Amino acid sequence: MRYHKEGHRPLIFTAVIILLVLAAIQNGLPLLTLPALVICIGLYVFMLNFFRHPERPILKRDDQTLYAPADGKVLVIEETYESEALKEQRIQVSIFMSPLNVHVNRYPTGGKIVYSKYHPGKFLLAWDPKSSLANERTTVVLENSWGSVLVRQIAGYVARRIICYAETGDLAVQGEELGFIKFGSRVDLFLPKDAEIAIGLNDVVVGNETVIARFADPKGAI
Repeated sequence: MRYHKEGHRPLIFTAVIILLVLAAIQNGLPLLTLPALVICIGLYVFMLNFFRHPERPILKRDDQTLYAPADGKVLVIEETYESEALKEQRIQVSIFMSPLNVHVNRYPTGGKIVYSKYHPGKFLLAWDPKSSLANERTTVVLENSWGSVLVRQIAGYVARRIICYAETGDLAVQGEELGFIKFGSRVDLFLPKDAEIAIGLNDVVVGNETVIARFADPKGAI
């Protein structure tokens, strides 16, 4: 199993702290060594699981097919007004990532990055509708031949750090890493209104594998 580069430092730091805690307990309260060892192993297994980075290559890249940018559960599919960057009506698809999900975020489609911005904010529960604009977040807009997609990484109640690799002006490659969110979070997509949605509410999706939507090319074909 591979582990994400964002997890290397936390995993090493956690291992050192656990060893120091166990050593202190062994010297002062030896009867608590076994319970403490069980708790520490459980904590470290959780950390290893959280920072796992499974290989998920897209067998055939197709920018007219939008893949899930993250693992999780679909919380929202609705038409709404996107007020930050696009400033128009869009179809919003929101994916909730629990602490047990893989937390790598990937580009759902390829294209030019025309907008990338970080916003500090609150840490409301990730499924709260207000979290999309109130929480700490990053917003990225990808543009290609058929139009544009907005991807928003949102911190949750537990998540306290968003990593985003997107830079305005860069070219995004479908399936490659957009970023990482630490410890529970949400990813919102804002799609063109003519997108052919391929998932439903409460569906469980897998990054780089589950098709979220398909788009018409400039000639009108899907």
